[in-house]
Formats: sequence, C-alpha cells, structure tokens
Amino acid sequence: MPLYKSQILKIYNSLSGEKEVFTPINEGNVGMYVCGPTVYSNVHLGNVRTFMSFDVIFRYLIHLGFKVRYVRNITDVGHIVDDVDEGEDKIAKKARIDQVEPMEIVQRYTVDFQNVLKLYNLLPPSIEPTATGHIIEQIEIIKKIIDNGFGYVANGSVYFDVVKFNETNNYGQLSGRNIDDMLANTRELDGQSDKKNPQDFALWKKAEPQHIMRWPSPWSDGFPGWHLECTAMSTKYLGNQFDIHGGGMDLKFPHHECEIAQNEACTGHTPVNFWMHANMLTLNGKKMSKSTGNNILPMEIITGENNILSKAFSPSVIRFFMLQAHYRSNLDFTNDAILAAEKGYFRLMEAIEGLKEIKASTTSTLSISNWEAACYEAMNDDFNTPILIAQLFEGVRFINLLKEQKETLTLSDLDLFSSLMNGFVFDVLGLEDDKEVGNRHDKLDGVVNILIEMRNQARANKDFAMSDQIRDQLLAIGIQLKDGKEGTSFTV
Repeated sequence: MPLYKSQILKIYNSLSGEKEVFTPINEGNVGMYVCGPTVYSNVHLGNVRTFMSFDVIFRYLIHLGFKVRYVRNITDVGHIVDDVDEGEDKIAKKARIDQVEPMEIVQRYTVDFQNVLKLYNLLPPSIEPTATGHIIEQIEIIKKIIDNGFGYVANGSVYFDVVKFNETNNYGQLSGRNIDDMLANTRELDGQSDKKNPQDFALWKKAEPQHIMRWPSPWSDGFPGWHLECTAMSTKYLGNQFDIHGGGMDLKFPHHECEIAQNEACTGHTPVNFWMHANMLTLNGKKMSKSTGNNILPMEIITGENNILSKAFSPSVIRFFMLQAHYRSNLDFTNDAILAAEKGYFRLMEAIEGLKEIKASTTSTLSISNWEAACYEAMNDDFNTPILIAQLFEGVRFINLLKEQKETLTLSDLDLFSSLMNGFVFDVLGLEDDKEVGNRHDKLDGVVNILIEMRNQARANKDFAMSDQIRDQLLAIGIQLKDGKEGTSFTV
C-alpha cells in the first residue's frame, strides 16, 4: 500500500490563505507546474532556493508513492524588461550587447541553469518545455480568449480586457488586490495608449522592425506575452485543471494572477487547486543586487571565488542550510549561518556513517514508531523541513546512545531506523554525503582523462573525425574540453 494512503498531507494554499488537506484530482497521480527561469543570465541564488524548495516537494510526493508529473518551463522569449508590456525582451537585449544570436544566449544560460541545479542535487523535472516551442498553443489560447470576449486587438497587438473579465470573475483573487483600487491608483503611462485600461496586459505584441524574435500570427508578426506561455505549457501537459502550481513569491502578482485570468477566460474554470509560493533569499540582511555588489552566484560559493564568504562550501552544505528554513519563510544568507550549517551537516553525516557500525540486540529500548510519526508529521505539515531536520537530530541523539550502548534496538527496528534516516536525509531532503560525492568525482576525472588521452592519440594519428566525436559527445553531456598550452583540461 502506498504511503499516501496512510498519511494526511496539508499544503498551504496561497489562494485560500490556509493549510488544506491535499487530495489530488486523480488518485495516486499529481500534476505540478513550477515557473522556470528566464535564461538571459547565470541562474542566481534566489532561483536556486525556489527550485530547491519545489525539488523537496517533488521528492516527498514521490516518497509518499504518488506518480508525479513535474513540469518546469524555460522562458526563452516574451519576458520584457521590468515585466511590463513595453520595452526590450531580456534575451534579445543580452544578445544585442554580446553581439550574438538570441538562441545562443538561451543555450548558454539554459546549460548553466541545468548544470548548477544538478550540482545542488535537484532532480530534473518530468518535462522541461520552452516558450518558443509552444507558440502555436499560445496563439490558439489567444483566439479562444478573443472569441469569449475577454481579449481585443489594437494595432496588431492583443490585450486582455481585465475590466471586462472582472465583471463576471474575480481578478485579484490570488494576490488579494481589488481591481477598482488598482485602476484608481494607476496613472496613465506612455506607451499604453493601445490599451482600454492601464491594468490590461499583453497576450500578443506586434514586433517593432528591430525586434529579432518574432513569429507570424493572425494579428501581426510578433511575440507572445510573458504570462501566456505558462498557461499554454501547464495546461498542455497537465490538463485544464491540475493539482499544484508553484513559483517564487514575486510571481504572485502579476504573473500568476494573469495566468488564472487567462485560464478562466479560455476554459471557464479555475486551473489550479493549490497555489504555492516560495519566499525570498537575502544576503547579509539586504536584497541581493549586482549593482551594489551584494551578490553571490551559486558557483562562486562552491569555488570560493567571492568576497562575501570566508571559504568555499559544498553544494550539500548550502542545500542543508537552505532547508533549515521553511520554504515560505524569508532566509538570510550569511557567512556565520553557513559555517553553523556546515557543522550541523557534518554531524548528521557522521552519525549516519556511524549507524552502519551499530549491532542489533534482542530487545528494543527506543520507540522508533513515535520518532517516525514525528518525521512524517513535520513533512505533512506543509513540507516543514526545519522541523524534520530537528527530528533527524533527535535521530542523531538515538545513534549516539546506541553507539554508547545506553539504548538498544532489535534487528528489525534497527533496519527500520536506518532506512528512515537514510530515506529522509538522502531521498527526501536530497542531501549527499560529500565523501561519496568526492569518490564519484574522482572516478569521473579518471574516465574523462582516459577519453582525453584517446582524443590526443586520435589527433596525433590525424584522425580528426574521432577527435571531434569525443569532444562533441562529452559536450553533449555537459563536459567541456579546453585545449591549452599545458594540455587539455575539462569543466563539468
């Protein structure tokens, strides 16, 4: 029998503002969509925290025995600077600055995003669709919205009529905003003359002559609005109604609010049962910002090449630190906090390693069932990782008592306890033992160096086809060879 049948999971629903018992639309199956990155720069640490939060949610749902379809998109078009309807596409702007094709920018930073998340041991989603791969679906949704009377065409662009929608629906239901207040407090801005109302948002934008990324549509050569892509991709892969939609707190308005409106205008019903939002990450008590220098990239933490932290830290230590805060809580990233988390992480790993040496007894003096129930109670309470970690350190205390022979466990209880500790630490929280990771890295280094030697031999024999094949196939799995004066090195 799957675990979910014996566990009562409660999730905080941003739509209702309350914790609600989670019951999926289809028993045993969960559809979850999380808004992914806009790939115009290196993934930042706040993004990593958000996606790590949903990685733990994904892992726990799997742990409970659910079959989960996890969809996380790649935004590779349509995201305008400052998230308004006027301005320059962020990817196109970066491409113009770097003097490359926009899709080169997309490829560069998509690979960076995926590699960083892999380093921090995030599981890949079930499906990772791109906005540019779903232009047709977005155009079809716009047609339906127009046909249903909630969209209008103006000079080749298409806008969503928020006021008309609000006559029969509730625009602002997720963010708690009142449309009348929004209209009263919004001044008319330049460039909004095509809109009926300042709060209307773009479904399709006519491309200016200089705009590189454009597609044909019934209204103009142009590109889709930012909000539309998630509506198209979530419903395509999860259906018109699905279980969970997640993202950062900053996406609640306008992005997620607009998604709800688009879905309801298109299909006539609300798309998502549970809206989930992860909170912000600050650095030394302040908002992270490149312009002020109060900023650190995920890779800079691992390499130690930064002026924020006193030393380099492993991805597992950073992961452990982040999970010590609830996903809905603010988290402040500081050197002292990371150092404290590192001590706790090593203590946890040492205890799990020591668990292997404990011998079973004929009697049990510890109650594993109560501890097990407390661990599940923590995760069933809106994925409360800080409380789970506190329970895991209660498990560490058990291990120390067992090692000192002050308490005993029978073989069956010892096996259960070991399985639970490993399951919660490695499978649910997604931590890795740095020693094991180091061993894997050593083996990877050995294999890649063998391939480099084979490539060098191929080049010496003027077998450039084989040389290129080795290089290209390694690159395809994220290993880049670099030829220099001192030989060939590689990065992962």
